Amino acid sequence: MNPTRKRRLTIVLLVVVAAVAAVGLAVFALQNNMNYLFTPSQVQGGQATQYKSFRLGGMVKSGSIQRASDSLKVSFIVVDADGAMPVEYTGILPDLFRDNQSVIATGSMDGARFVASEVLAKHDETYMPKELKDAMAKAHKNKVIDEKADMETGK
Repeated sequence: MNPTRKRRLTIVLLVVVAAVAAVGLAVFALQNNMNYLFTPSQVQGGQATQYKSFRLGGMVKSGSIQRASDSLKVSFIVVDADGAMPVEYTGILPDLFRDNQSVIATGSMDGARFVASEVLAKHDETYMPKELKDAMAKAHKNKVIDEKADMETGK
């Protein structure tokens, strides 16, 4: 092999290695920023144990909201048809946050409780985010969840 071909081959190999390294770093960075959505029953079933941070979706249990008198700390319980998960959040909650409303909280597990860094509430009475609807349907053994279900009973 003559020196010109060796040099070209070396340059091509370096470009390929650099491209593979760049793609690998991009995939690694994107993986760390992904947030998976789980329902309380899926979390209790152990499906979320491998994720440091994830989203928890469900309904706020009626009468479960407890606010600290000396801080912005709020505790509540998120439920689905088969499970319940205590959630703790410190911060200002959305205006639409209340009992029997759909909620999606981003955060991580601390023992048996979910510590949220962000809480999102649904914006009207008939809307349920597609991700939450799909996750709840999967968690309930592929039962169809009616978007027009009575939100006060959680059905």
